[in-house]
Parts: sequence; structure tokens; C-alpha cells
Amino acid sequence: MDIAHRRVLLASAVGSALEWYDFFIYGTAAALVFGELFFPKADPAVGTLLAFASFGVGFFARPFGGMVFGHLGDRIGRKPVLVITLLLVGAGTFLIGLLPTYDSIGIWAPILLVLLRLVQGFGAGAEYGGAVIIAVEHAPPGQRGFFGSWAAVGVTVGILMANGVFALFSALPREEFLSWGWRVPFLLSLILVIVGFYIRARLSETPVFSEIAVKNKAARSPVIEALRKHPREFLVVIGARLAENGLGYLFAVFALSYMTNQLKLPKSMVLQGNMLAYAVALVGIPLFSILSDRIGRRPVYIGGALFSAAFAFPFFMMINTQTPAIIYFALILAIAVGHAAMFGPQAAYFAELFGARLRYSGFAVARELGSVAAGGPAPFIAAALLIYAGGEPWWVAVYMVGLSLVSALAVYLGPETFRSEIHADKSDA
Repeated sequence: MDIAHRRVLLASAVGSALEWYDFFIYGTAAALVFGELFFPKADPAVGTLLAFASFGVGFFARPFGGMVFGHLGDRIGRKPVLVITLLLVGAGTFLIGLLPTYDSIGIWAPILLVLLRLVQGFGAGAEYGGAVIIAVEHAPPGQRGFFGSWAAVGVTVGILMANGVFALFSALPREEFLSWGWRVPFLLSLILVIVGFYIRARLSETPVFSEIAVKNKAARSPVIEALRKHPREFLVVIGARLAENGLGYLFAVFALSYMTNQLKLPKSMVLQGNMLAYAVALVGIPLFSILSDRIGRRPVYIGGALFSAAFAFPFFMMINTQTPAIIYFALILAIAVGHAAMFGPQAAYFAELFGARLRYSGFAVARELGSVAAGGPAPFIAAALLIYAGGEPWWVAVYMVGLSLVSALAVYLGPETFRSEIHADKSDA
């Protein structure tokens, strides 16, 4: 692999790491502290619901970010949009770390929190799609799954960093953690913004978009054209996202809240379990992606969805033992096997579903519409189901099975793409 390809993979991974570090520290804070600091007038259960609702608000901004930045990515190029979205997500996260709490400014505290969450979501609406596309469009033949997986690896690194930083600061005495410790993870995002900006600013435009620019073939209204030309692909992406995105947030956000608030397990132990599972996923994601380069995207993705459906009830049975080794094994199976088998191949699969002139818009908008239906409401729905069931997780498991089966069906009904052409002269015919 030459230096140019290594730079592309690093740029894809670093930007995704920042985006998902930002998003997951918000999710972790929603599970651990936001209910108490920003919604203190509610009882603890309702406070957690409100915190998760603020988490979900960011997802409703993501499709709009996907439309705006997807349009720009198909009109002016992949690279400049990647720089803009990086700065937008990073700014929203850094400012959350400076917010006064409810005790200081009253109702303005949750209002400002939600507004900054919207800024995060607007920028994130096209960040991951751009990171995937720039890697896939630079990839050598037969390696698009592996190249695209680096954005997914970056996501996992971001989650690991978020869990690691929160594990470190949640070990502080509770008063100090609530006073200032929770802010530090948000403020540290500034370092990642600087590093990511430096790397992405040095990237070259992708060969695919350069070809479009030379031939003056950029679409006039790429979002509208993508919806008109690729309705089936939109439905496949939205359906496929239900399990991958929904379960991704249930394992990382809801399960954290369930184990610490319902089972009263130590925060440090739960965060360590999450970190171990995501560390194993750093191996699982590229391996499943390489497998999808050999046998196709669909069989690997469907296998991950069906495994996740079968494992939903055993997952909670294992967690309810409250035995650390069993909990860690459950998290590894859920995250590094079931989820990784969907998340790894998904990057290249979604990029390959859309023609080159419409790829950024189609990928970003369809993917983020799936986020609205899946990841955004998932922790809130799971928390509500837990309250409905009197603290028992079995309705949450039913919800997980439903998400997984719908995704398996959506991918089964979709086309296979791993041998398709991605250049503009053939893919947009």
C-alpha cells in the first residue's frame, strides 16, 4: 500500500473517530449525568428519559445535514465538505463542555444543550458518509470493503476513546465528577479537531469526483435525483440501518444505563466491558469487511443481523448474572460479532448502491433517515420499555429482535454490489 492510500485511510478513520467520539460522549453523559445536571426537576427515571430524548434530538438534524452537505459533496467535491463537517461537529461538542447547568441558568441549560446537540447532528449528517466515500473511491479493485471499513474502525476508536475518557473521569469522587469531571471529555475533542483538520486538509480529491469535475457531469440537484433514480436503494439503506444503528446505540448507551442504574453495577466495570468489546471489534470489523470483498456484502450483513436477533435474549440473560466475565463475553459477542458483521461491510455496500454523481447525497440522506428511525429513538424506546416492564429487559430484547429481522429482510431484498462499477461513466447510466 502506497503513502497516498495510507493517508486516505488515516483521514477516513480520524474524522470518523472524532465524530463518534463526540456523539458517544454525549450518549455516555446522557446515561450517567445529564439527567441530574440538566433535568433535575424530574424524578430519576424521567430524568434519564429526558436525557435520552435530548440524545435523540441530534438524529433529527442529521438528515438535514445529509441533504445540505450531501448536495455540496456531489457538487463541489468530497474533500471540502469533509473539512466543514469535521469543524461543525467538533465545535458543537467543545461548547457542550462549557455549558452552565440547570442550577446556574435554569431552563436555559437544557435548551442550550439541545441546540448544541442539533449542531452536532447537523454536521454529523454527512461526516461518516464522506469518510466512507473518500476511502471507497480511492480503493484498488477488490478492496472497497476493506478500505471502507476504516471509517467504521474510526467510529470504534472514537467509541473506545469516549468510554476510556469517561471511565477515567467517572472514577473521581461523585461531587467532583458532577462539578467538572464530566466536562473534560467534551473539551478534549478540540485536540481531535486540530489533528483531523491537519490530515484532511492535505488530502487529494477522489479520482471518481475528479473525473466528474473534468467532464462537467455534476448533478444539478443530487438529492432529488438520488431519490428519483434510487428509491429501492433508499429503502434498503433505511431498513439495513435499523439493526446496525439501533443496536449500536442500545449496546453502547442503553445497556450502560441499564447496568449502572437498574443492576447497580459499578460504572467503571461496565465501561471497561464496553471498551474490551470495542477493542475486539477493531479486529472484527476489518475481517468481516474483507470477507465481504470475497463473498459479497449481503451474506455477511444478513448473517450479522440474524446473529443479533438470536442473541437478544441471551444477551440480557448473561448481563443479569452480574458476573463480570459473563457480562464482558456478552458484550464481545454482541458488539464484535453481531454488530461488526453488519457495520464493517455496510460502508462499502451503501456507497456502491448509488451512482457516482449522486453517491454523497444518496448515501448521506438515506443513511441518516435510517438513523432517525433507529439510533435516535432506540435508547429512549428501550428506557420506556424497561419502565413499562417494571425493570425487566425482555421487551427490550423483543425490540432488538424486531430491528434485526427487518434489517435482514431489507438486505435480502437489496442488490449485491461488491463487483459493481463505481465510476461515473458506468454507474450513472
